[in-house]
Amino acid sequence: MIDIHCHILPQVDDGAKTIEDSIAMAKEASIQGIDTIIATPHHLNGAYENVTLDIMENVRILNERLLEQEIAVTILPGQETRINGEMIDDLERGDVLPLNVTSGYLFVELPSNHVPRYTKQLLFDLQMYGVKPVIVHPERNKEIMEHPNILYEFVKNGTLTQVTAASVIGKFGKKIHKFTHQLVEANLTHFVASDAHNTTTRGFCMLEASEEIKSVFGMVKANEFIENAQYLIDGATVIGDVPQPIKKKKFLGII
Repeated sequence: MIDIHCHILPQVDDGAKTIEDSIAMAKEASIQGIDTIIATPHHLNGAYENVTLDIMENVRILNERLLEQEIAVTILPGQETRINGEMIDDLERGDVLPLNVTSGYLFVELPSNHVPRYTKQLLFDLQMYGVKPVIVHPERNKEIMEHPNILYEFVKNGTLTQVTAASVIGKFGKKIHKFTHQLVEANLTHFVASDAHNTTTRGFCMLEASEEIKSVFGMVKANEFIENAQYLIDGATVIGDVPQPIKKKKFLGII
């Protein structure tokens, strides 16, 4: 299994605090059947800046340590960049890093409570630039939860999304649990990833999430998410059914 979103690099953001924490996370990932992790440290979120060269060096060091410890997990470079109007300029400068460098897929993190007005245009501009934008954890965005048609329009126009494994199994509460399942049902998400920060409060939950998706949505959907992670790191085209809008009255439980 491949985890495309993880804060496993040490001392770069609010994820692993030490190299020992990173190693512990890799061991836990291996237990869950994860053999490949894209390290995606926060970038330009108001607290952390992690540019390409620094990420590449940290990934190299961590892979060396995992090899020494005989832990069968490979770390690939990536980045979780907060949405901003300079993303294309930063891509051209090489400061913003697509997942696995050459995949063409790029994480875009929205603020937790709203969707900036320029988001639609930026997502379009990124695609015109040749990048496939992937909105991370949209199920935890307040404005998208209240107005899910915003996300439908993004996905209909070619943007991809990634939900968090912990959201799938209800660790962020009932509302987010329900909304995450609605996103899966409406074909509004293409990847499930851990967004793990540690082995305790923000662990991987990938195995549990895969089992829940298999139980609720069937084996085909569960395999689709697993296959899409591989397609992403290979730079291939991901699979998914036609997106459908979520009825707001259904989301609010009003009949």
